[in-house]
Amino acid sequence: MDTSETIIPMPRIGDPAPQFKAITTQGEINFPSDYKGSWVILFSHPADFTPVCTSEFITFATLEEKFAQANCKLIGLSVDGLYSHIAWLRNIKEKIEYKGMKNVEVKFPLIEDITMEVARKYGMIQPGESSTKAVRAVFFIDPKGIIRAIVYYPLSLGRNFDELYRALIAMQTADAFSVATPADWQPGDDVIVPPAGSCGVAKDRMEGKEKDTTCYDWYFCTKPLDKETLLKTVLKKA
Repeated sequence: MDTSETIIPMPRIGDPAPQFKAITTQGEINFPSDYKGSWVILFSHPADFTPVCTSEFITFATLEEKFAQANCKLIGLSVDGLYSHIAWLRNIKEKIEYKGMKNVEVKFPLIEDITMEVARKYGMIQPGESSTKAVRAVFFIDPKGIIRAIVYYPLSLGRNFDELYRALIAMQTADAFSVATPADWQPGDDVIVPPAGSCGVAKDRMEGKEKDTTCYDWYFCTKPLDKETLLKTVLKKA
């Protein structure tokens, strides 16, 4: 049987992150066990020495410390080999400048996946887009090794890194404060309180009996969450 044609179910939000061992530009990793206790952004790119991917790696490397302060580690992947990865990352540091970022050293691991084993486990190969290149997939994996969010981009579209960071902080906020975050939320904006679990709670909310809570109707209530308090909480492991 041709294993390359084996159908592997795509992982879903709430699933344990598929396990793998891999060679990377920073040595061998055993995922996700090596990253227990940290958030991880595992992301794929189509190929080394390509312009969109180069702009993304420069941006991610420049932001690595910012993500680290939010207890989040970065792991890249493409189906190229280790020596190609090394040569490309050296080329980025020595020759490429993007939006004022230059001499950028990529220090996070970049996985060698020439067999496409990891890419297939994570549904990063989308045959309609390319059968030999990984699309721009992004997996947010929490400290317990659970997939919390998944974002896919086509080969032609570079990622928005402000949004990736916003999504990370929003999920950490939801966990830490038992709230939800509304559309276009940014730290410092009001958050959404959980829906009322009973008629009594709904009535109390509509009558203004819950302190610091604004209700537009029984099911849609918000409250302020101070930005400094929020960031002290979610960045406390920095």
